[in-house]
Amino acid sequence: MLDIKYIRENVEAIKKAAKDKQLSVNIDKLLEIDKRRIELLQIVEDFNKQRNELNEKIKNSKGAVERELFIEQGKEVKDSSSQAEANFREIDQEYNSIMIQVPTVPSNDTPIGTSDKDNVEINVWGEKPQFSFTPKDHIQLGKDLDILDLERGAKVAGYRGYYLKNEGARIVMALMMYAMNKMVAKGYQFMIPPTLIKQYPLFGSGYFKGLDYDAEVDEIYKVATNDKEADGNYAGDSKFLVGTAEPSLLAYYSDEILKEEDLPLRMCGYSQCYRSEIGSYGKETKGMYRVHEFMKVEQVILAPADLELSEKLQQEMVVISKELHEELGIPYRQLAISTGDMSAGKYKMFDIEAWLPGMDRYGETGSASNFLDWQSRRLNVRYKTKDGETKFVYMLNNTALPSPRIFIAILENFQQEDGSVKVPEVLIPYTGFDVIVAK
Repeated sequence: MLDIKYIRENVEAIKKAAKDKQLSVNIDKLLEIDKRRIELLQIVEDFNKQRNELNEKIKNSKGAVERELFIEQGKEVKDSSSQAEANFREIDQEYNSIMIQVPTVPSNDTPIGTSDKDNVEINVWGEKPQFSFTPKDHIQLGKDLDILDLERGAKVAGYRGYYLKNEGARIVMALMMYAMNKMVAKGYQFMIPPTLIKQYPLFGSGYFKGLDYDAEVDEIYKVATNDKEADGNYAGDSKFLVGTAEPSLLAYYSDEILKEEDLPLRMCGYSQCYRSEIGSYGKETKGMYRVHEFMKVEQVILAPADLELSEKLQQEMVVISKELHEELGIPYRQLAISTGDMSAGKYKMFDIEAWLPGMDRYGETGSASNFLDWQSRRLNVRYKTKDGETKFVYMLNNTALPSPRIFIAILENFQQEDGSVKVPEVLIPYTGFDVIVAK
């Protein structure tokens, strides 16, 4: 969410950003509503002032007749005030429903485009493996090595369900431990955050398209069961399963004011991740490439409102992702994401894609996004400057390592002619074995 003052002062830039991001948002209507909203707010405040003045007159009235006169006047003002408040709530709802759609103006070097086809490759690392034999995909490797069971996964969990077994399960846990230790060594505070959370962190971080959860478009699982509070009463808040640790980490300091000297704050979190994938129904249905649940280590930074510094921090996060891929020996490429493939709140975005021989293409294994203050305004995370000014922090996030696609990349890139799979050297201390062989 942007500052309305900023929107008023940068109308054309925001209209262009909406067009470039393929978003349908009526900025002119928003500004009209904004004017009406201010007028109604003033009316409500005037009525509140009148009510306070009449309450004082009632307290200080000289006799019953005068007191009754003020009470009658108070009733009239109260009725008018109630109507004005209702009018304000109605237009405030309309105002907020448009405000949340207003996009961040992307960086000047963000590629302009209409879809992911316009993303720009800016870096390539590693040699794609050249096999002297017919390579297998991760599905066949997983079955032959008895480390992945998709059939029983579908039986128990349904569409896109899977079991990781034996060395497969140990490889994935090794990946998470490796990523965690890497992030801690880089100065990131490690957390295991909640994965069952309230609505506001998901709205605040931009995982809802609108003000509230919409099952038709939001790729988030809503939990049907209502919690009970400590007093035994049912909780009023709905609960959701996170698709990444990002919302939980970003909301850690919600409604708090931090100190400038404590910024930037670097956090990372391990979590199970859940995604309904409703927008990708029928796509990549085989194997583990697109699944409903997986594990991931996520990076988050809360930074001061300094554009140049935020860009440096975003690069810091990307460099860590590259380092993880390179130490694992997985060929990858880096993409600058175009406006047509960015969500509303993002200022700049990069993807890392690993080479997947079984698909004969690169596949996304992480995204690094700079949101500036778009998320922090929703989550109300602020900081006090050394001069005493209160500002919203800038928020950045990036994938360290996700489990399924890195698992796929390891199996497919490091397979051997005898059907075995070599384990990347950096994982051996965590796995205790250096090769996966058929039982």
